[in-house]
Amino acid sequence: MKFKGDGRRISFAAMLVALACSLCACGGGSGVQLPPPISQPPPPPDPNLSPAARLGEKIFRDTGLSASGKQACISCHEPANGHAAPFNTPVAFGGPQMDQAGTRSSPSLRYLRFNTKFTVDPSGKPSGGFFWDGRSDSLAAQARDPFLNAVELANPDVQSVIDKLMRAPYADEFRSVFGAGIFADADAAFDRLAFALERYQVEDVDFAPFTSKFDAFMGFAVNFTPQEMNGYVLFDRADKGNCASCHTSTRPENAPLALFTNFGYASLGAPRNAQIPANADASFRDSGLCNARAGFATHTEWCGSFRVPSLRNVAVRQRFFHNGSFSVLEDAIRFHVRRDTDPQLWYPVDAMGNLQPYDDLLASERANVTRQAPFDRKAGDAPALTEQEISDIAAFLRTLTDGASRS
Repeated sequence: MKFKGDGRRISFAAMLVALACSLCACGGGSGVQLPPPISQPPPPPDPNLSPAARLGEKIFRDTGLSASGKQACISCHEPANGHAAPFNTPVAFGGPQMDQAGTRSSPSLRYLRFNTKFTVDPSGKPSGGFFWDGRSDSLAAQARDPFLNAVELANPDVQSVIDKLMRAPYADEFRSVFGAGIFADADAAFDRLAFALERYQVEDVDFAPFTSKFDAFMGFAVNFTPQEMNGYVLFDRADKGNCASCHTSTRPENAPLALFTNFGYASLGAPRNAQIPANADASFRDSGLCNARAGFATHTEWCGSFRVPSLRNVAVRQRFFHNGSFSVLEDAIRFHVRRDTDPQLWYPVDAMGNLQPYDDLLASERANVTRQAPFDRKAGDAPALTEQEISDIAAFLRTLTDGASRS
């Protein structure tokens, strides 16, 4: 029997054991919190990287390219956290004084080399694109934005970035790679800076190592524990977690193993996060995809939708969902199966005592939330997963951590 995976075969008896297990199994306020120090020193130069990629690594770590002098790409995309946020606040703080709050949780950059530009299929379903809202079409385009974002590296213009780059200790190396006169044209130099960051993310194995226990399992190097195996079964089962419907557990054509994302979009109705300073303004709403892509504003059916992230390394993330509304992995899973069966757990009531579901969406956007299983239930129904099954899926998700123990 071929199990739904990347070629790993398990016996029919093992599947029955896993299924039997499934049947029998009974943060802080909005004050400024700066990211912690980088958890590891820069690695020695990788001889396998191209000259442009080696420059990209230096740029990725260079706080001198920010207006504050204290923030770099790595500040929000720490390798030890799967190239996601290393701090426990739901959003990062940046700007010239490092006191300006963002509005979204910093997503992981890992495995994005396998993503594609934004597309819409014949049925009107979008996929691809970079950032939570898909507004950029490549890693290079994505790399440009933080340098000029007022709440991130906060440079006022391209020339300001290049002025800083010209003073960097690797400026001569930049000239050597891209031409002696490259700094004479700020736009051209900025384009090469973004290209170097893209090459670093494409070439460096750390951005797509495939070194998790799951990968070892698929290569027959280790076995899952009974709990991990049961979690894998529940993850795939359409009548249980149904996680694989968006977080695809089969290998795509352009990658060696499963990426655990289809790079599509979904509106989950995540609760509004009061820890995000922008949310103190009751009129502020983040509508995601429909106000990010040119020409997509009329596609109101996608308002409130955000790109489906990879679940690789999800267990080492500090925050979950685009607005960081959860900080515990099991809570994020629990929300998936009890969003509508127990809405009082997640959403507030108004002054009249009426429950306000999907409170981070405009009223006109609330019809867009996904009703696909396990979100296909109503208040009072039994959730698709028991508490033990939630724990089992969490155990499976922890096998997706790169470099984790394979025992």
